[in-house]
Amino acid sequence: MSVLQLSVFAENKPGALIEMTRLLGEAGVNIRALSLADTADFGILRLIADDPEKAGRVLTDHGYVVRITPVICAEMPDEPGALAHILLTLERAGINIEYTYAFIARHAENAYVVLSVSDCRAAETTLAAAGVGLLTADAAKFGAS
Repeated sequence: MSVLQLSVFAENKPGALIEMTRLLGEAGVNIRALSLADTADFGILRLIADDPEKAGRVLTDHGYVVRITPVICAEMPDEPGALAHILLTLERAGINIEYTYAFIARHAENAYVVLSVSDCRAAETTLAAAGVGLLTADAAKFGAS
């Protein structure tokens, strides 16, 4: 039940994010979630798109370095303590969290957290056993669970 995430390496300069999002928009790719981390010279844009393969091709064709990896998108109530519950569940199972970012869907009272973990399958099993809903790749295309 993992979702594919694109990590795009780009020069940290004015207009870089605009250019990447413009290219994706012109190609008809819809961005569902994103996170941007930067250093002095380069940034890493991580995003969930409705068509990750197409998004990867578009950006690669324009000279960007793109990596596509599976991540977990866990559903949680949009309320205090919900994220802590998910993180504690994974910690108790010995699953390392490499990084995370969150987003809110248009259709529900829930939020979603994107988790890059050391073992996607173990995280999926652990979270499902704890009653945590997981966003599927098909649902990520349309913004619904």
